[in-house]
Parts: sequence; C-alpha cells; structure tokens
Amino acid sequence: MKNKILEKAGEMFLNYGFKSVTMDDIANELAISKKTLYKYFSNKADLVDDSIVAVQKAIDDTIMFIKEQKHNAIEEEFAVKAVFKEMFKNAKTSPMFQLKKYFPESYTNLVEREVCMFRECNTDNLEKGIEQGLYRPEINKDLVTNFYFTLIFGVFDSDNYGEKMDELMKVEYQILEYHIRAIATKKGIEVLENQLEINK
Repeated sequence: MKNKILEKAGEMFLNYGFKSVTMDDIANELAISKKTLYKYFSNKADLVDDSIVAVQKAIDDTIMFIKEQKHNAIEEEFAVKAVFKEMFKNAKTSPMFQLKKYFPESYTNLVEREVCMFRECNTDNLEKGIEQGLYRPEINKDLVTNFYFTLIFGVFDSDNYGEKMDELMKVEYQILEYHIRAIATKKGIEVLENQLEINK
C-alpha cells in the first residue's frame, strides 16, 4: 500500500503541484481513508519527501536504461530529455516552483541528489561523445558540466522564464541545443541538426 500511495502522490504532485494537492485529494484518489494515509506518513512533508525520492529513483532507472541502449551521445541526451517531457506533459505549471517555495528543505535535498546524478551522467555522456567524434576532445569536462547544470537549474531559480511547464520544457530543449552546439564537432552538429528536425 505504501508504494501505491507514493506512486499516486508522485503523479499528482507532478501534475498539479506540491502545494495544490492535499492529503484529502490523495486519499480520495486512492479510495482510502486519511487514517490509512497517516498510518504510513506522519504528515504531508514526509509524503512529499518520500514521493520525491521515489520519482527520482524511477527517473534514474529510466536514464540508466537509456544509457544501456545503442544511442550515440547526442541521441542519448535527447532521449533523456524526452523522459522529462513525458513526465511533465500533464503539468500546467512547474512543480519545482511550488516545491522550492513551500517545501524548501525537500527542494534543497532534491537538488543535492540531482547534482550527483547529473554530474555522473553528464561526464559519462561527454566522454562517450568525445570517443564518438561528436564532441571536441579539448573541452574541459568539469567546466562544461558546471555550465550545463547552471543553465538547466537556473531556469527554475529564475522568474525570467515564467512558470508554465510547456514553456519551460521548450527552454530546456533550447538549453540542450545551446550546450551541444558549444561542444560539438562538425560531425556532432550534423547529428544535432537531425535530432532537432526529429523533435520539431
């Protein structure tokens, strides 16, 4: 039952926001009593924390699966981005904004975990891209990873891009294009242009 609650809560938080969804909403959606909900989670903050960890694990597992496929480094980046696009397809506004505003401790923990995963995945992708002749071999991998992370998470730390999820996803794709153009070889640019055409 706990896993079922986490799955449904995570889905609702992503679609409607962490502040908007109440414990009553989750109990009603699962057709259980609030008493049953509180048997597993002492308060909403605990449920938010655990659901974030569950969603993150699901994302990490999906990314690892993508990395095991035979994609080249640039195709891999677009495949990973498609996971997030699918995940947030029903969200009107960014759940990250509500998480940061109403559950700052949970947001901080999320970002700390994401930094580790992001750095590991991005470094791996850069090495793969260099081996495949898609990224320039002279790039400073640590610096490039820091640049990319700052751009991606900067979207959620700024008021410049609004809160509408569909607009934010468009910005993320533009950041991905910006990132790859900055490090790609001529061969890499051709692969990028092909991916941009596919993802129009």
